[in-house]
Amino acid sequence: FIQMLRSAKKRDVLQLLRRAPEEARPFLVEAAVATQSVASLAALSDFLDFSQEPKSLLEKFLYTAAFSPRPSGELLQLVLDKLDGKQLAPEIWETGIVAVGSLVGKLCQQKLCGLQQVVERGVETILRGLRGAEEEPKVVISLLALGNARLPETIPTLLEHAEDGPTAVTTAATSALQRFPAPHISSKVKQVMRRIFHQKRKSYDKTCRLAAAEILLDNHPLPMDVINILLATTEMETEVATFLLLKVQNSLR
Repeated sequence: FIQMLRSAKKRDVLQLLRRAPEEARPFLVEAAVATQSVASLAALSDFLDFSQEPKSLLEKFLYTAAFSPRPSGELLQLVLDKLDGKQLAPEIWETGIVAVGSLVGKLCQQKLCGLQQVVERGVETILRGLRGAEEEPKVVISLLALGNARLPETIPTLLEHAEDGPTAVTTAATSALQRFPAPHISSKVKQVMRRIFHQKRKSYDKTCRLAAAEILLDNHPLPMDVINILLATTEMETEVATFLLLKVQNSLR
């Protein structure tokens, strides 16, 4: 079916989407996203009305885009156009912003960050959402999107939220930092992770401290970091201490 769509013209794909029974539309939307031809994306652009379509269909479109294994810049452009400047249901905005992060991350993995304009627009959309977020859940969603994008230039923003935010925010930010490869875990990142794990400035949630310890142990750990983490386990809950001991043993192996 996808092969057939690849050779179809925009008007044919659009007609197919509009005439299909309601229960078949999610499948057709998924297929059109998977096709990623100019015609199928243009048809989706005309067909999907983010102010009117059922939420389930919009979410199907956004999830399919987010999980696309090799997305194109045109697909990211389409998602951004649909999110831009509209009054959206909160759950659609959340799914959309996470999808943008995923698409940006995959484009960069394909060495397509050079599609500068659309990638920059994607990152700016996430950061604008983060800056404008007044409620904690929106901050968390934006941090998850940054974790999906995995762009080195966003690390300072993640560090700031990891160290200074409320519990859900610090957990989301440290989880996002865990997704970065070793070359991006700098001495500055490690300094912040030490302060979080050893609770130098304030108390942190167990999940956040564990994530900080994992970042230290998984990225060329210094002997002193290993020693300090082992010493800290004597004052931690049994399950947490056991987990960290296993991490150290795995590193030694």
